[in-house]
Amino acid sequence: MKRIVSLTILSTIVTLSFAQTNLTPEQLWKFGRVTGLGISKNNQYLVYQVSTPNAAENKSSRKFYAMATSGGEAFEIPNTDSFLVNTKISSNNRFFAETRNVEVMKVTGAAVYQDLKKSNVYIYNSLNYRHWDTWEDGKFDHVFVGPVVNGKPDKLKANDIQFNEPFDCPTKPFGGDEDFVWNPDGRHLVYVAKKKFGTEYAISTNTDLYEYDAETGKTRNLTEENKGYDVNPAFNSKGQLAWLQMKRDGYEADKQDIIVSNGKIKLNLTAHRDDIHVESFLWSRQGDSIYFIAPINGTLQLFRVNDALATNSTPVITQLTNGDFDISAIIGEADNMLFVARNDMNRASEIYKLNLANGKLTQFSNVNNAAYAKINKVRTERRFVTTTDNKQMLVWVVYPPGFDPAKKYPTLLYCQGGPQSPLTQSYSFRWNFQLMASQGYIIVAPARRGMPGFGTAWNEEVSKDWGGQVIQDYLSAIDAVAKESFVDKSRLGAVGASFGGFSVFALASQHEGRFKTFISHDGVFDFKSMYGTTDELFFENWEKGGAYWDKNNAVAQRSFGQSPSNFVEKWNTPILIIQGGRDYRVPIEQGQQAFQAAQLKGIKSRFLYIPDENHWVLSAQNALVWQREFYKWLDETLK
Repeated sequence: MKRIVSLTILSTIVTLSFAQTNLTPEQLWKFGRVTGLGISKNNQYLVYQVSTPNAAENKSSRKFYAMATSGGEAFEIPNTDSFLVNTKISSNNRFFAETRNVEVMKVTGAAVYQDLKKSNVYIYNSLNYRHWDTWEDGKFDHVFVGPVVNGKPDKLKANDIQFNEPFDCPTKPFGGDEDFVWNPDGRHLVYVAKKKFGTEYAISTNTDLYEYDAETGKTRNLTEENKGYDVNPAFNSKGQLAWLQMKRDGYEADKQDIIVSNGKIKLNLTAHRDDIHVESFLWSRQGDSIYFIAPINGTLQLFRVNDALATNSTPVITQLTNGDFDISAIIGEADNMLFVARNDMNRASEIYKLNLANGKLTQFSNVNNAAYAKINKVRTERRFVTTTDNKQMLVWVVYPPGFDPAKKYPTLLYCQGGPQSPLTQSYSFRWNFQLMASQGYIIVAPARRGMPGFGTAWNEEVSKDWGGQVIQDYLSAIDAVAKESFVDKSRLGAVGASFGGFSVFALASQHEGRFKTFISHDGVFDFKSMYGTTDELFFENWEKGGAYWDKNNAVAQRSFGQSPSNFVEKWNTPILIIQGGRDYRVPIEQGQQAFQAAQLKGIKSRFLYIPDENHWVLSAQNALVWQREFYKWLDETLK
């Protein structure tokens, strides 16, 4: 009898040790965040970084690892210096490049008035006085170039190659080391800059590629004829330059193509594919083709295009991966293997290797395998819904773990930001579909108007019509899924951030009783005050069609007429409003106005204000408060 009891207890212990649980916010903020850094100098190792949040300390730790490209165990390395090529030193070891923050203008009261050093004043004469999450202080990031002496950079002899001009390289707010690269000739440095300042800077997207000659000190503009974005310059081993380009000035979501140049001729390699919007790219090791990532049909996939300029041929694009997952980064190539980052709605990014001979994609790093083995997966499903204008729209449906079609579930309509950003198999540490579904919700995520991967026309149909067809797309999606018997129509909610937050505000006056609750994070509520306080005016001018005071501009007048603030009299549904204090893209006034309107109308509402966060929520403890308040609100209003 004792033996049987012992075996029963042992069996129970074994079962419990392998028991799976649903994902929680606390678990989400323990996962290692994997970033591939490159292939080693000798082509034998893959190098990557793992950043691990520590919620108790409210910070993250960072470690570097290397793993043989042939496979095996990863091992920790103190830094990447002995493994990766220092791309900021020229190939002939004559010159180096680095960035420094230099004061170019006197903006503060203390700088202007030397006798008032304790003053706290900023003096501006033009726009772009603040950007993303930072106020302009007169300092700019510049590229410095100097000689290498005895194998080491002589920083004392480095010169500011931007001649104290008021613009940044790397570009703000998201530019990095990829914004300046050496030509294999060892002499020329190509860098990205938007050489505009003030109001002119705020209304334009016209970045260019500039070539600096380290021997003569001369600079020339390589892309002067193009008036939109020119970014991400990269050379192959033969000295051919490739970069990403958008054509139209002021349109940050224009079709993005790969351009190649041999110094005399430029060729667009992806213009012939209307459904291709390139996110990132990498030259092949041989320099005869380019690998790139683009959204297609609700995922991010890997493609290859031949260097048609070098071979005087037609660009041919080949899709290399396919499936319900995202290829989110291209890391490097070694021994007929291409190393990439891959994620899906159930797994954060890990490194995979693609066999270029047979197309087989296999997992390479295993940072979070043990953690995910204990967590229940959610099921994702593709659906196609007919819109009100009789088009087919992809809708992702995400089901809770252990989904039972005989039960009824509360359901959330997820509204994507952007507005022109792809909704794919992404893995967010805030808007996490697995986490949302794991709390017992069905998630409905439509690839509505304004998303690349379905053709240029579909992507552009949101601009200048924020309150039009795109809102009908949302309603079409939730109505189609709500016909299912397992959806509880009395417990529908709508959630989203940025343009998704705007969408929630817009739906609050148009849903006709469909939804029981709303959550809007950093959403645009009032178009006029948004136009008067946001940082990048090129975005507003393009998306709204002009200024609100231009009464002769019918497009702009229609756009501003769609502002959610114009329809607050129809609001009658509980709403949680979240706002970052350092969000200058969608400034704090937007959230304040929406909350104030809801309160004055007597609507159950809550304002979650996060003073130190910008358009995102980046610190661990702030993020956990965000998650807890998010689900507490849903518990109060939907369950």
